[in-house]
Amino acid sequence: MKRAILAGLAAGVAVPAYSVYLRYRRDMNAARARLAPVDRHVIPTDWGAVEYAERGHGEPVLVLHGIFHNCVGGLVTFPRDLSSDRRVIAPSRFGYLGSSVPPNATPAAQADALTALLDGLDIGRINVIGISAGATSALQLALRHPEKVKHLVVLVGNLPGSPTAVVQASWAKLFNRQLPMWALRTFAPLTFARLAGVPKGLALTAADTRFVIEFLDSLFPVRPEGPDFDAFVSNADVNHYDLEDIRVPTLIVHTKDDPLASHEASRRAAERIPGARFVSLESGGHLMLGQAQIIGEELAKFFAETSDRAAEGVAS
Repeated sequence: MKRAILAGLAAGVAVPAYSVYLRYRRDMNAARARLAPVDRHVIPTDWGAVEYAERGHGEPVLVLHGIFHNCVGGLVTFPRDLSSDRRVIAPSRFGYLGSSVPPNATPAAQADALTALLDGLDIGRINVIGISAGATSALQLALRHPEKVKHLVVLVGNLPGSPTAVVQASWAKLFNRQLPMWALRTFAPLTFARLAGVPKGLALTAADTRFVIEFLDSLFPVRPEGPDFDAFVSNADVNHYDLEDIRVPTLIVHTKDDPLASHEASRRAAERIPGARFVSLESGGHLMLGQAQIIGEELAKFFAETSDRAAEGVAS
């Protein structure tokens, strides 16, 4: 059916609305079916329900997903070669999937809700990874609750001065809805991949292609409250943070060819955070394609480090 619809569009032939509707309904059913095998949990907090999923065993690591993603997406984007000896805990941030969005939600409140989640799981200190738009909440967690953060990692993050760290125009709400996103995914998949951060001209291996497809599929189902929170509140909030006040060991990783978030903004942020380390990757775009092994090695080495500053964070 998809080939017929695409062929009709290419030929300028009207696609029957009912065929589009059937395809949309089938794809959304498939999206919900992909979620079904994932063991998701919800805990109540003062900021509403906080949903999370987890995988693996061992030392815990908190993974905060980017825009349009959710707790399942956090599991998808985490380097898999670390999950064998890590307990990966991936919450859905405010407004995503099964997590509430409280009135007048802020990244500071998100950090407090994450602390409530950790308390509910009886976790004292944890390694924290903020990916893309999830960097804002990760930074707030380190600033507001340093006693909870063992190490802080920001991957291709939304950081001060990045083109992503702005309040989006009101018309952007259109693209935060499920139907327009599905239409792009279905009828313009290459365009959708570019919007997700795959650089034009980047040579993809078979493994890269499989990951991109899995990543794009994992964005569904879409709940607009979460993307709206990021696009109109959370992303721009990062410009007001005193990064110099972060006192936990910090690692920032960014690709030079990221078409969405700024590599240079990440470098500048690393210079502002006391003792932070910056790892620059030559390629891979916003999805860090082809860099899983290097990132996994960097994370393993970073998490294994002992630091006097970590002890200072507990004492603060």
